Amino acid sequence: MADPESTIVNTSVKQKDPKEALVIAVTTRAIFNLEKEHEIFLTKGKDEYVKHQQANENNPLEPGTAFAFIQAVQFVNKRLLERNPDEKMLFDVIVLSNNSPESGMRIINSAKQHGLEISKFCFVSDEDSTQYLKTHNVKLFLSADRKDVCNAIRRGISAALIFQQEIQAPTNQLRVVFDGDAVLFSDETDRVFREKGLEGAIAYEKSMESVPMGEGPLKNFALHLGKMRNKFDQEDSPIRTYLVTARSGCDMGIRTIKTLREWGLVIDESFFMDGAPKGPILSMIQPHIFFDDGLHNIQGALDVGVPSALVLCDCSKDGIGHITM
Repeated sequence: MADPESTIVNTSVKQKDPKEALVIAVTTRAIFNLEKEHEIFLTKGKDEYVKHQQANENNPLEPGTAFAFIQAVQFVNKRLLERNPDEKMLFDVIVLSNNSPESGMRIINSAKQHGLEISKFCFVSDEDSTQYLKTHNVKLFLSADRKDVCNAIRRGISAALIFQQEIQAPTNQLRVVFDGDAVLFSDETDRVFREKGLEGAIAYEKSMESVPMGEGPLKNFALHLGKMRNKFDQEDSPIRTYLVTARSGCDMGIRTIKTLREWGLVIDESFFMDGAPKGPILSMIQPHIFFDDGLHNIQGALDVGVPSALVLCDCSKDGIGHITM
């Protein structure tokens, strides 16, 4: 006799194959605006927080920073399934939360009322939720909590720290912007720059032009995204990717292009900024998410209302510096 629970599934969401899907895990504070509730937790304790969530469980939470990103991911899935109803390479979104199950009802209700296709909800109370990331084959983890992100990185998961901000929803087309060094690529040239300055870094890059750069923390995510992107013609694609790097094109761009070519990773648009601020070009692109390892670049993105995620290079530090909102 079949297990009754095995038939209790969300039939409105196509079941994803974890071996084929691009699994993205988000925390509740990344996808919803829970800053008021988080303040209650910090100042009044867990019991008051739970009471607040239960009393408001039918009041949907407002969208958070990663909300529009998740909506765009759903749009890509829709386009992929229109193209091929049997498509297996889809986005699969799961929510990991330190909420207790009794306070998680509001999270589930909010996702349903906003029409978000979340395949799994994991409420683990005070436990470290990142311990379940590998179980779900997660390729990218987004959290508004530095400790979560560092725990994920220590477990070998690509992760980034989301900054809370009010954003304008961009177009349906999923737009993702990557920084280069220490994000898509390793930080080898950054280390040379810190040791030998700009001239030393330029000389190093010229001597290494024919040698692909090492992989950065978001390389695998970008490659999987690129495979989805390649299923469409350029003018018809629901995905558009960007590289916005502080490197100069003349002195340090050749190795970048050769590395991407070696990886088989096609980027739709690349901007070699030669150290100029990234904010203005980001405001033109209007991405759903911008990944960078530099706080000054994150601040510049926040100043122009671009959803941003910091790729942490050193989890041994206690703080992340000062970011104004």
